[in-house]
Amino acid sequence: MNTALAARTDFPILQRDVHSGTRLVYLDSAATAQRPVSVIDAMVAQDQVHNGAVNRGSHVLAAEATVAVEDARADVAAFVGADSSEVSWTKNSTEALNSVAYSFLNATLAEKQLGIASPLALHTGDNIVVTRAEHHANLLPWQDLCRKVGIELRWLDILPDGQIDIDTLDAIDSRTRIVAFTHVSNVTGAVSPVPAIVEAARAHGAYTILDACQSVPHIPVDFHMLGTDFAVFSGHKMLGPTGIGILYTRRDIADSVPPFLTGGSMIETVTMEKATFAMPPARFEAGTQPVTQIVGLDAAVLYLRNLGMENVQRHEHELTAYALESIKTIDGIRILGPAEASDRVGVIAFDVQGVHPHDVGQVLDAQGIAIRVGHHCAQPIHQHFGVFASSRISFGPYNNKEDIDVFIEALSGVRSYFGVKG
Repeated sequence: MNTALAARTDFPILQRDVHSGTRLVYLDSAATAQRPVSVIDAMVAQDQVHNGAVNRGSHVLAAEATVAVEDARADVAAFVGADSSEVSWTKNSTEALNSVAYSFLNATLAEKQLGIASPLALHTGDNIVVTRAEHHANLLPWQDLCRKVGIELRWLDILPDGQIDIDTLDAIDSRTRIVAFTHVSNVTGAVSPVPAIVEAARAHGAYTILDACQSVPHIPVDFHMLGTDFAVFSGHKMLGPTGIGILYTRRDIADSVPPFLTGGSMIETVTMEKATFAMPPARFEAGTQPVTQIVGLDAAVLYLRNLGMENVQRHEHELTAYALESIKTIDGIRILGPAEASDRVGVIAFDVQGVHPHDVGQVLDAQGIAIRVGHHCAQPIHQHFGVFASSRISFGPYNNKEDIDVFIEALSGVRSYFGVKG
């Protein structure tokens, strides 16, 4: 059947025409997914009817806003196999990853300067391990942390098709303190061997930090089953709004994690000389939280839950297989990543030989097709493939095979449009 899993009429933006009547074909969900009307309506209702300060008043609006935020926390936690106390709000995944890095830095400084011992403190000779497949958001914070405390950054390498090379797991050793890695590459769509990486990290007592931005929207995810210590994901990639991210911190280590941001809402007691901090997750939520965005994310989670993540995974797997086979029929197109649909999600980056990715994007945009072009905030993996940038399509539950057919027809004419032969 050539149908979307989600009703396209649920997504107002997909009803619009672009460029003088051309139907919008949206193939850029890995960058930002579109929002169903239920998400939009929930956010409008919060602003119009329930707007109040969370945990800051006894009046009805404050109470309603507080209930909405805590209900959302419970829904989001259940969606990813976590407890409510393990989920804290951030403005995006980049902030969440940086906050974890700064928690390790703060623990290290407290031990060195104040003599306060912490299991998170880093020492001379330690190392941090990442992978070559990382988004810059899960690479730069660890580069910076290594530089500041004077320890080594290592990485798991990747195979020619972009999948993690498990033969490089020996980069994780007895001095490894942190292993930060992506669940799904935002370039190749390849699913990382999470159990093997977590097992190797645990064997050496290292903390694991999972970037789940490209997995939570597309496949069933259970953080407790995966066994990771920290995890992050973003609302805007899972049919929700921008401005809201999630930090998961495993309950039995959360009490030992010092906060990065301090101020209102995250305290227990404050005097002019010192302060004590609240228990997690409040400890990690300094200041006023983005209530409207939290409510919107909750509505997105409920929408995805109603679809069923197994159904989402199955639908997008079919689209991915169909798209990969269709792309292979076009001369001069190189797929960056696994050539088959197994062990990957619906994120497909490709190189059009002889044509710059930005030119590819403009030609497709003129035909109403929205794709991503550039290095996708992941330059090292592009360097691995010998290119500076690429074009990328990615799917959501609202896409169907007709979208892919329109894309393939347009892509087939790109090289000839620019006079590229061979």
